[in-house]
Amino acid sequence: MGKGWRAAAALVPAAALCGWALAHRALLATGWRDLVAADRTWLFGALAATALGWVAVAVARQGTVMEPLPAGRLLATQFAAQAANQLTPAGIGAGAVNLRFLRGCGLPLGRTSAALALYSLAESVARVTLLATLLLAFPHALRVHGLVPTGGTVVVVVAATATAAVLAAATAVAVRPLRRLLRGFLATALADARSLHTRPARALALWGGSLAFPALQAAALVAVAHALALPVPAAHVAIAYLAATCLAAGVPTPGGMGSVDAALGVALVGAGAPAATATSAVLGYRIITAWLPALPAAFVLGALVRRKVV
Repeated sequence: MGKGWRAAAALVPAAALCGWALAHRALLATGWRDLVAADRTWLFGALAATALGWVAVAVARQGTVMEPLPAGRLLATQFAAQAANQLTPAGIGAGAVNLRFLRGCGLPLGRTSAALALYSLAESVARVTLLATLLLAFPHALRVHGLVPTGGTVVVVVAATATAAVLAAATAVAVRPLRRLLRGFLATALADARSLHTRPARALALWGGSLAFPALQAAALVAVAHALALPVPAAHVAIAYLAATCLAAGVPTPGGMGSVDAALGVALVGAGAPAATATSAVLGYRIITAWLPALPAAFVLGALVRRKVV
């Protein structure tokens, strides 16, 4: 019974992604037509940057724990998490896959949760740092007048976000079981973070991988832009990617579908790209970095489920 259940569960990711692809077949067909006419050399460069991105994530994940993780299974898990992320918002799918992987490696639940939180924090800090650095070097890369919400809208969104954060914190403090759980989690997370930063190899893996991942994703978009002859400097395309993903993080959707795409299109137009070419670049980027690897990743995820790796 257990084996039959795991075999059925292994088929779920592939079946779900096939259904998703059928539902978005028109969008996929449009993007594919644009890619067929593009420069293949640059497209292979985008594929290479995407593949290296999974390596960077695996390195960063290793940097979140003291114990050495099996390198092959760790890398396969990051690739498989690609499929899970297409079906869940806010990176929940990748987090769940990595949680099960770390638990299978013998780490207790508290430390695996702390490792996931540390990775999310490091990756966010690295992404914002890269964006700030590039904006300092190219302050006029984005022309966003008329493309982003007005100041009043931004104030409302910031106020709503701050209110939600305060309410969540107040709830956690007021409810004793939640307070005890939160205190234990923070103690574990801080202790692990301190220990990791006493090991230069782990700190380098964590921060190096966290910086490399968004840089490689930006490089993939730059390569797609070159393949489609997008008339925008490479540094401006990279800034558009980083700005769009930082902005879209506040609107969690499965695989970033819709939120990242819209923000990326707006950012590319703000960087000087014609709207039609920017749309083609977004579709091409999505196909190469997310949709094309999704089905193979689903099969890898199924294999990892069958072998009880995740």
